[in-house]
Amino acid sequence: MWKGFGGSWRRFGLIEKAFLVLLTVWLALYFSGISSLTQSLVGLVAFFLGLAVSFRVARRGMRKAIWRLRNRLIAAYLFIAVVPIVLILTLVGFAGWAVIGQMAVYLVNTELNHREQALLNQAQAQASLPSRDPSTSMNRMAFLTRRAFPNFEMLATGEHELRVPAETTLNHPSSEWKQASGLILKQEGKSQRLYAWAHVPTNSEHVPPSVEEVTVLAPITQDLLSTLVSGLGDVNYVPLHESSLVVVPGHAHKSHIPAARNSLDFPLTGFYPIEISTWESPNTKRQLVLTVSTRISAVLGTVFQKVDWAEMALTGFIVVGVLFFIVEMASLVAGVQLSRTITGAVHEIYEGTQHVKEGDFSYRIPVKGNDQLAELGNSFNTMTENLGRLIIVAKEKERLESELAIAREVQNQLFPKDVPFTKTLELKGVCHPARMVSGDYYDFMALPNDSLAFAIGDVAGKGISAALLMATIQSTMRTQLSGSNGSWQPHSTAYMVANLNRLLYATTAPEKYATFYFAMYNEALHTLTYTNAGHLSPMLVRDGNLSLLEPTGTVVGAFASATYEEKTVSLEHGDMLVAYTDGIVEPENAYGEMFGEERLQELLVKYARTDSSEIIARAMEAVVQWTGEGELQDDMTMVVARRI
Repeated sequence: MWKGFGGSWRRFGLIEKAFLVLLTVWLALYFSGISSLTQSLVGLVAFFLGLAVSFRVARRGMRKAIWRLRNRLIAAYLFIAVVPIVLILTLVGFAGWAVIGQMAVYLVNTELNHREQALLNQAQAQASLPSRDPSTSMNRMAFLTRRAFPNFEMLATGEHELRVPAETTLNHPSSEWKQASGLILKQEGKSQRLYAWAHVPTNSEHVPPSVEEVTVLAPITQDLLSTLVSGLGDVNYVPLHESSLVVVPGHAHKSHIPAARNSLDFPLTGFYPIEISTWESPNTKRQLVLTVSTRISAVLGTVFQKVDWAEMALTGFIVVGVLFFIVEMASLVAGVQLSRTITGAVHEIYEGTQHVKEGDFSYRIPVKGNDQLAELGNSFNTMTENLGRLIIVAKEKERLESELAIAREVQNQLFPKDVPFTKTLELKGVCHPARMVSGDYYDFMALPNDSLAFAIGDVAGKGISAALLMATIQSTMRTQLSGSNGSWQPHSTAYMVANLNRLLYATTAPEKYATFYFAMYNEALHTLTYTNAGHLSPMLVRDGNLSLLEPTGTVVGAFASATYEEKTVSLEHGDMLVAYTDGIVEPENAYGEMFGEERLQELLVKYARTDSSEIIARAMEAVVQWTGEGELQDDMTMVVARRI
């Protein structure tokens, strides 16, 4: 258990570890009851760390949830399409609620203001009209006032004190009040009651001697508020801070909110804050909120003045909303289908990559449709098929390279490792193949009486076939030399080359041939007898001068009846004979110019007195520098024979 906990603890980050530690400390402080201040500080820090941990866990869970492309596309669709639409609908709903609610408040407030203004107009009329009989005008005013406020109290003072009703105990407000009207709060016992009132003071210049001051006070009741706008709903005034306000209920207090006309006829409440003065002083204010609880159809019916029009407007809104919902659902279905199409294709490609990763190149993903995703699937199948073929080719290439490596090792064994000993002739040969195996050939062979023979050739073509032909040439020449035993007079180079030509012509394809230079050195006479079968003319350097040993016949293996001659040249002390293949003189530089025999001749004359190995190295280095390439264009082979 502790081992598992240790592994989990190591996987936690620094924030998670700090949160767990602080949570443990807070729990210890909480249950021990020690240091409430420390407990609060630790709890506050742990709370913020917990928020950070929750955010990290949510982000990690979100990343895991949207790992699949389908979930990622659905999340993207929700953020791009659904979330903005929900926000727009929420905004529209909130705006509609605010507008409809404020329209309801406006209707109630406007009607109440009209009635308050009518109350003030009647009070001013009573105060400003002279009358021999104040009671008659008072009764007339009472009749008109009851249209707006069925219940009211009125007090007029002057020559005669008039009260309506007669038993009212209403008194005038304090002298701080000037002419005023509207709503007012009046303290009655431990509660405050809301009234509509109008007050015309005595200091008015238009006040006649018969009337000095008029005060009208009408209580605000539920019955009165519900009749301000017929059929609208419940109206009330609510204190913003205090709870001592009392609005007198009606005789049959019940909800006046109309019934819903349909499922979208939602109830709503409008708010409007107002500031109302108190009876005791105009400078004392209280904050109230006018609330109107109604329905959408009730407000629209009042605004349109006809219920049919309101129903038509609400029905139109419902129809548009339903159409909007249908379009949104159709868009959602289309989006989900497109997402499934995309994710299905991607999933198939993912499955295909898993098969390819396991080496199954025969797997093909199903392709549907003719869109870009289908083209992608076809491309994947084509790529997989090509990869399968490439794997086969690569394996075959690997096998061939392995065989070539074996062939090169075999060919290396064919090249001479030791030079036959002679007292007066020094031999050195090097072959650098352009590929794994070479079509060039050189060989050194010992003869009786301390004499020797050497050869150099260039097989047409490269690769395995050229190497095999080179091996055939070597075995043929070595067989002829070892089997002569003086049966022909004395070792004839022309005869041996002619035999080689007939053998190659009989056993190889017509396009297979080789250039061949074969020479035998007589140790006693210091002479070199040679036959040049179409090979590049070897160069003889003597006392700083250079001459060419011209060919004495055509290539071997091309013509059955070809004839060959032999020539003999004496080698003096210090003479150097250089034989080479076309890989030395024919390589081209970046401008298409060949290295050429002239450059080779200049190099041989320049380094004629140096060691044979250095001459070969200098020549091949010059060719490589001339081409400027890392790879050889052709096999390079050179043999140097120096008279010592």
